[in-house]
Amino acid sequence: MMMIFKALSSKTRMEMLKLLMKTDYHVSGLAKALGISVPVAAKHVRILEDAELVNRKTFGKTHVLTVNRAKLYDAMETFSEDYEIEARKGTSILDALKDVSGIGIKKIGDKEFIASIDGEEGFYIYEVNGKSPNMPINEYTMVQGGEIEIKRLVPVLKKRVKVTVPVKSKTKEEK
Repeated sequence: MMMIFKALSSKTRMEMLKLLMKTDYHVSGLAKALGISVPVAAKHVRILEDAELVNRKTFGKTHVLTVNRAKLYDAMETFSEDYEIEARKGTSILDALKDVSGIGIKKIGDKEFIASIDGEEGFYIYEVNGKSPNMPINEYTMVQGGEIEIKRLVPVLKKRVKVTVPVKSKTKEEK
């Protein structure tokens, strides 16, 4: 894990990862995009590869770099907190989580949702024993113990979508 954080300690390598989150690159393409030489870019890429944050695909003599998103997400799990709670059989996960400090619940209509964790608002999903149930968190009841993971959906990539609505020509009645 230390190798990952060392790799992330460089502004240049962070910029490389940001670019690779959007699309695949050749080393020379990364160098050009960042305004650095190819040998310097190759050195940074090797560090990212050693930390398993970047993968290299070879097509003949062409080497294409891709970001290893799973490894990045695993690194972020280092900062998660673990809790242990006790709940009665048949208690919904949402009701059980109300006893965990820092979990903010919001009621919209007759439904309740996790709206924040430690003051950080966002959209949250949950897993039970590593699987995503096909029901809302307030309906899933605990019949036996297990591990619940709450994950905030974090926008990793920004997408800008420009929507245009064409102006249709006026009809005879509108003229």
